[in-house]
Amino acid sequence: MIINTGQRTDIPAFYSQWLENRLREGCVLVRNPYNPASVTRYRLSPDVVDLIGFCTKNPAPMLPRMAMLAPYAQYWFVTITPYGREIEPNVPDKQSVVEAFRALSGIVGPDNIAWRYDPIFLSEDYPAERHIEAFSRIAHALAGATHTAVISFIDLYEKTKRNFPQARAVPGEARLALGRAMIDIARQCGMTVKPCAEGDALARYGADCSGCMTVATYEKAIGSRLMVPAFTPVRSGCACFLSGDIGAYNTCGHLCRYCYANYDAETVRANLRAHDPDSPLLVGRLRPEDIVRDARQESWIDPQLRMEFI
Repeated sequence: MIINTGQRTDIPAFYSQWLENRLREGCVLVRNPYNPASVTRYRLSPDVVDLIGFCTKNPAPMLPRMAMLAPYAQYWFVTITPYGREIEPNVPDKQSVVEAFRALSGIVGPDNIAWRYDPIFLSEDYPAERHIEAFSRIAHALAGATHTAVISFIDLYEKTKRNFPQARAVPGEARLALGRAMIDIARQCGMTVKPCAEGDALARYGADCSGCMTVATYEKAIGSRLMVPAFTPVRSGCACFLSGDIGAYNTCGHLCRYCYANYDAETVRANLRAHDPDSPLLVGRLRPEDIVRDARQESWIDPQLRMEFI
């Protein structure tokens, strides 16, 4: 199966010691965000975990711990944007993230790591021209370290609208113009642009519109076909395969204003205080009323067909 770590929080940036402890002990508990008394236990054995997927804005804390991940196939999405502290208050200096990205690529390989430039929004401080300049600068800094640049435009979720009321959707014409420019820049740097849940309008300009966190992406990282169970996309137009997320909402300390996963800063701070690196849960510990169930886990690798990639 696939274990995901990054749809609800940024585990590498804030909880690397906890993840190391979970890998060492071989299991993790995950509280259901919609039914908190329901807890799922996942085994973290390479026998049943075919790949661990990461999404992070700061992989640096995981770099000294990569030996723990060596038995697992991995795929990393690392977000690097042009936004300052007024938008991303606790994201490290972007140059240090670029350096950590390149170091991580040296460990996992450029086929197992992608650069995310998202979400894209337009404002007086961040006009289209600034995005193109920043995308070019970052792409050239990452050249050779990845073959994939994922882009997406801001979605106005309710949490986003509450925490970032100035945010506005990017008009269709601007999406096409920005997308075309980014596709050309990425090509110069040996990268293919993959729009995330943006339809196929950019395909004619050279974008790969098949999706970003897809089964095919994971198969290429593993080097084998996967016999995945049937799944329903999390939103319209999204091809991502998301299963077994071990994170928790309202725990990401970056506190980005556009974030869909945090309710507010105080809730996040309270959960950070409740975090115990030795607990099998990301936040707090088991309670008497909790009901723990073991996840159904098995390897999805097709043992009869191994893929060959050029």
